Parts: sequence; C-alpha cells; structure tokens
Amino acid sequence: MRGWVLLIAAAVLGAAQDLPLGRVIDKIACIADPQQTYALYVPSNYSATKKWKVIFAFDPLARGRIPVERFQDAAEKYGYIVAGSNNSRNGSWEVSLAAVRAMPTDVSARFSIDHKFTYLAGFSGGARVAMQVALNTHQIAGVFASSAGFPDGEAHKTAPFPVFATAGLEDFNLSEIRALDRAMTSPHRVVIFDGSHTWVSKQLAMEAVEWMELQAMKYGGEPRDEQLLDKIYAARVALANSQTSDESKYLELRSVAADFEGLRDISESAAQAERLEHQKTVKDAFKKERATEAEEQRINVELVQLEQFLQSPDKRTGALEQLHQRLAELTHDANAKDDSEKRRMARRILRGTFVRSFEAATDPEYQRMVQKIEIARP
Repeated sequence: MRGWVLLIAAAVLGAAQDLPLGRVIDKIACIADPQQTYALYVPSNYSATKKWKVIFAFDPLARGRIPVERFQDAAEKYGYIVAGSNNSRNGSWEVSLAAVRAMPTDVSARFSIDHKFTYLAGFSGGARVAMQVALNTHQIAGVFASSAGFPDGEAHKTAPFPVFATAGLEDFNLSEIRALDRAMTSPHRVVIFDGSHTWVSKQLAMEAVEWMELQAMKYGGEPRDEQLLDKIYAARVALANSQTSDESKYLELRSVAADFEGLRDISESAAQAERLEHQKTVKDAFKKERATEAEEQRINVELVQLEQFLQSPDKRTGALEQLHQRLAELTHDANAKDDSEKRRMARRILRGTFVRSFEAATDPEYQRMVQKIEIARP
C-alpha cells in the first residue's frame, strides 16, 4: 500500500511540474478520478518553496474557466492559485459534493497550498455550494458569493468566515443579497453593480481579493502590509466620496468604518455615516427600497401560484391565460426605453421566472411561452 501511495504522489508531482504557469488551463483531470476535471490558474512566479493561497470556484453550469478568468488578474497580483470545477453544477448535491472532494484534494497534492487561506467562490447555485461547504467544514478563510447567498436562501446574522457578495441591479436574487447585507453582523461586504445575474467581473474580483487580504490582516493572522492598507483605504474613501446619492454614500462610509476599525483612523468616516443615517433622504430611499422588494415578492408569489395551478386540469387553461397576460405586461415594462426601478424590477422578475420555469415547473407549453420572452439590452 505504501509503495502505491508513493507512486501516486510521484505521478501528481510530475504532472504539477509539467503544467504551464501564468495562463488559464481549461481542463486538468484529477489523478485519483479522471472524470473530475477543473480549470486552473497558477501565478507566473509560482514556486513550491512557499505556500500559496487558493480559491476553489463553483459555477452552476460546470463552466470552470469563467471564474478562473475572472480571478486571474487578482490571483497573479496577490499570489493565489485558482481552480474552477468542470463538474459541479445545479441539480444533485451529490454531483457537487464529488467535485468538492476531488478538486481540492488534487490541487493540494500538486501544489504547495497554505490551508489557512483556502477560499471558495461561487455564482448563483455555485455560491450556495460554496457557502454550504464553508459552513460544514469551518476551515474556509472566506467566500466570494456572486448572485446568491446562503444555501437556504435566507439571511443569516453571522458566518464563521468573511463574505464578499455581489449582485446586479437587474439580478433576480438582488433582494436576497440586500437582505444578507442588512442582516449580517459578522465581517462582510456587499457590492451592487449595474448589471444582471452574473459572475463577479474582473474589476470586482480584484476588489474582492483585496478585501479578503484586508480581512486576513485583521482577523487571520496575516502580517500587516501598511502600504497595501493605505492603498485600499484611500480607494475605499474615494469611492465613498464619489457616490452621487446620500444612501449610497452612507452605505460605503459605513462599510469603510467597519472594515478599517482598528487598522486606520475611521472617526471621520464613522461620523459622516452616522450623520447621513439620520437624514430624511436616506431614510426615504431605504423605505422605497423595502417597498419595491415587497411589491416584487408579491408579484413573484402570484406567478408561482399560477404556475402551480398548471398541474390542475380544471385550473390549467385559466392559469395559462393569466400567466400570458402577466408576462406580457412585465415584458412591456422590462423593455421600456428609459431606465427606472420599474424596468429593473420587471427584468428581475422575468429572469427569475425563466430560471424557475425550467427548475421547478414541468409544463412544456408554459416553458415555450417563457422562452419567447425577449428583454432588450440597455
């Protein structure tokens, strides 16, 4: 047995030595299970003489290359290995679990990994996989969650790891990410961008990795890099001051104060945030936001109920007619010429309906109806 283990270890080491550095590799087959594969990026200056941080990523459609490309620039700059599973996907938890077991084991055997700084990243259902694994193992340094949060879809007050979450203004999971931001008291940062349901961009991936570097210096025992802290702090303060609305400026200043407490003098940012918190414009903006979320939830509940009626022979015809009418109204709103919260809400609802029609509904006629929906690009 010992000889067999040594042969496997030698094979893995040889495979690692043959892999190119500084570019994305589409497909690496796990030595122990060649059916499990992953995309990979290893920094150009990789050396086995030091231990490296690592990000394991999960896509809902098993597209491992996408997250690896998104984190590539940040990985090169800050010294991370990035691996994205080509097997984990929405559906059976067992399929994702097999990838969760295989990919990190293979990467850890090939490369010199610092297991204190193992991070997970995921998009949509892949974000739920990342969160579930992090919650189960208690060995994860942080989670990058794109367009989804905790496995149950609910907001949690705390997590035993930092969370960097993102969502687009037209993302059907936007309300979930905003609820996560409001509920969590443990270290987290939420960034809302002008976009839809998608992986974090390269630019946001860089910001996310820098935020995790900050958390590692603050809580994870990483030595403080004062120059890097100065850079991140200056960028974050500039970002807060560039906001054009009081509520956005308040959220950014509040985040700066929370992130840099104990690392920099946050008294001015904290005082500004407190002043803005009590302004009528900020209170009204958050009140409007919650009202929009309630209306969006009401419409989604109505659509789900009509979809359930499709399974009833005596209600199906009427439900299809009502669904056709409601989806036509939403499509009209979604394709309005001018940007507005009403247009964004319609787009969120329609995109969520499209996903739900194939994940939950089984009525072919309804699926064809939903497939015909077209949303104009901005």
